[in-house]
Amino acid sequence: MIGLETAVLYILICAGLSLFAYYRHILDLKGSVSAFVVGCVISTMGSIIWLFMLLFFLFTSYSFTRYRFETKKKQGFHEGTSGERGYRNVLANGAVVTIIAVLNFLEVPTMSPDISSFIFVSALAVAAADTAASEIGVFDPRPVLITNFERVRPGTNGGISITGQLAAFIAAGLTSAISYMLFSLEPDLLAGASTILIPMLCGFFGCQVDSVIGATIENQGKIGKLGNNFLSIASGAGLAWFLSLTMM
Repeated sequence: MIGLETAVLYILICAGLSLFAYYRHILDLKGSVSAFVVGCVISTMGSIIWLFMLLFFLFTSYSFTRYRFETKKKQGFHEGTSGERGYRNVLANGAVVTIIAVLNFLEVPTMSPDISSFIFVSALAVAAADTAASEIGVFDPRPVLITNFERVRPGTNGGISITGQLAAFIAAGLTSAISYMLFSLEPDLLAGASTILIPMLCGFFGCQVDSVIGATIENQGKIGKLGNNFLSIASGAGLAWFLSLTMM
């Protein structure tokens, strides 16, 4: 457990980062406040390295969002007025990792610091993969529905493409690789070589779950996009947790 002075320092860092995200139009006001709360929980109940990983995800996802933004805006595929995200996006992508931080803080059995970090990165890899697949894959003119492989229009819920799948795999792999390097600075958080391999696969798996949900119950109006984000991230984290029990 961290001391009071360290906790205050982490909170101040979260405040500074949230203000920066707001003034740089990465998040809107409510999104910045939500990110501040998520960041405080993750850094004080998880690890400051987790916060850096979350920050890495925030900026890479914003970069994906800004990619050919004006074209997306003309086609109606854009986020916000200039790519900024709101509190719903923050909560949908940050809820699972926040829960992981709380479980780590409570020292729940099977949630040692290295395993918690392993699951945390896997959840983050899902979010990164899904964002990349959506923001980059939308430019592939030949998407198909994941459930029956019939051709659909770009931007259709559950639509997948070679471009989107490749972007998802790269994003999941990059998230895992960066986390492995950061966790190497704090050996207690490193779950061996699997820290880079399994989260990458869990991230890609969760992205496929997102597409399946999108093609089925989301298209049926039984769940929204953000609910889909939460469930798909939870699926990747759940797979990582299961693998941690069987492989570690």
